[in-house]
Amino acid sequence: MPVIIGVTGSVAGLILICITIWCLLKLFKSSRWQERFWLRTNRNQDIEAFLKSHGALTLKRYKFSALKKLTNSFKCKLGKGGFGVVYKGLLPNGCPVAIKILNPSKGNNEEFINEVASISKTSHVNVVTLLGFCLEGYKKALIYEFMFNGSLEKFICTNNRIPIAPSLSWSKLYQIAIGVARGLEYLHKGCNTRILHLDIKPHNILLDENFCPKISDFGLSKLCLKKESIISISDARGTIGYIAPEVWNKNFGGISYKSDVYSYGMMLLEIVGGRKKSDNAEGSSSEYFPDWVYRRLKEVTHGEVATEENVIIRRMTMVGLWCIQSIPSDRPTMNKVLDMLEGNIDTIGIPPKLVVSSPVRSE
Repeated sequence: MPVIIGVTGSVAGLILICITIWCLLKLFKSSRWQERFWLRTNRNQDIEAFLKSHGALTLKRYKFSALKKLTNSFKCKLGKGGFGVVYKGLLPNGCPVAIKILNPSKGNNEEFINEVASISKTSHVNVVTLLGFCLEGYKKALIYEFMFNGSLEKFICTNNRIPIAPSLSWSKLYQIAIGVARGLEYLHKGCNTRILHLDIKPHNILLDENFCPKISDFGLSKLCLKKESIISISDARGTIGYIAPEVWNKNFGGISYKSDVYSYGMMLLEIVGGRKKSDNAEGSSSEYFPDWVYRRLKEVTHGEVATEENVIIRRMTMVGLWCIQSIPSDRPTMNKVLDMLEGNIDTIGIPPKLVVSSPVRSE
């Protein structure tokens, strides 16, 4: 009797194995599975070819298992964005890094390529450094230098939120604004290929241990030749509240590096207006933000004592309002922005009041 039971069990096990193999073969033969497998393989081959053609293979390449080890099984989460999650890691030499694990969606191919193609060509104190990458099937990751003070967004009041970190001094905020302007000028003029970031905002400005700002998150960026003044994109991109009018309405003109200037201007006004709201708890939420800032500029110009802080506020406000002019040709270049930030304040002049705005930022 035990022998019969053993033989019956073995036969049943063999049948189960055969059924499993048959199901797997049927699944493999299915056109849908083959299509997914082929697309994933083909896409990765395209990415590999792109990385090779752009010289990005000189970057250090990591296995996903190595990233798991560097992050202690992804234990310390730094933040989350539209394209993925960022974790803190530690290299074998003890150097901390930020590791962005991209979401396993079809859109992450463009994000991955944009990041590698853009940052791997840069070398500037105000642009974050890409240290390496991971590409294993649908698993894609980017390894950056670690920024000890996180994003600028933590230190200013945005979207009527209270800052989650102690407010920085006006002098420090002013230096951060200059640093970001230098980084953008470099992307627009200092690289062999012009880089349009297309998503400048406080969240994408990272601060190191000395509060030196670094532009990050190039997932929506576009590369273009310096002689090309206008670029073409398939869809509107950026963050509501920082998007230039021409990005969502072509009647305002073509998309160019001036679109980054607009976003930078909105960020400046966010720094000024957010800090002032945090300090004074004033300002109507129903009032269009740049209009509120413009009104505050008039008050500072005509009613307040010219202290060092007020001069910084006035300067950053005027530069911000010039940057967000509705027509791209009315906005300054980033080189001119630096001149206005660092030069004689009396030469800036009061910008005209805006007539048209960007899409309203969601609360």
